[in-house]
Amino acid sequence: MDILLLLLGFLLIFLGLIGSFLPILPGPLTSWGGLLLLHMTSVIPQNWTFLGITLAIAIFIFIIDYFIPAMGTKRFGGTKYGVYGTTIGLFIGLFFIPIPLGFLLGAFAGAFIGELMYDSKDTTRAIKASFGAFIGFLASATIKFSVSVIYLVLFLMDFWNYKGAFFS
Repeated sequence: MDILLLLLGFLLIFLGLIGSFLPILPGPLTSWGGLLLLHMTSVIPQNWTFLGITLAIAIFIFIIDYFIPAMGTKRFGGTKYGVYGTTIGLFIGLFFIPIPLGFLLGAFAGAFIGELMYDSKDTTRAIKASFGAFIGFLASATIKFSVSVIYLVLFLMDFWNYKGAFFS
């Protein structure tokens, strides 16, 4: 059972890394689920303080993730159309353009098209606003990815310290 929890935990950590860039998966919260599964094994001592602190960080990142792209868009004069366009462009870019260019170009193009839908006559403002939405998306993704990588390192450190007990 411990090996199954270990493998499922590692899968959640991996999905959390991917979820840092995809709006469908909450990256750090998914990665935290991997830490939780690791600590549910009989091998790793349960450290509720550690799990509580890492959960609080994951929830905080989950909440501010909704504000960072909007702040970037607003800072550069954008609208909600630019934020929605960024998300839609991200998905389209992932399927039609090779990674990592797909989500980068898709997010920018989506924000630009979204801003043009809001006001089709002002392309200068649309470019500026789409740049803001793109910067907000990159800032948010960087924060989520960084936290997910830290959770991966914590997962691997705990596993490494108790690896003998898993396979004995």
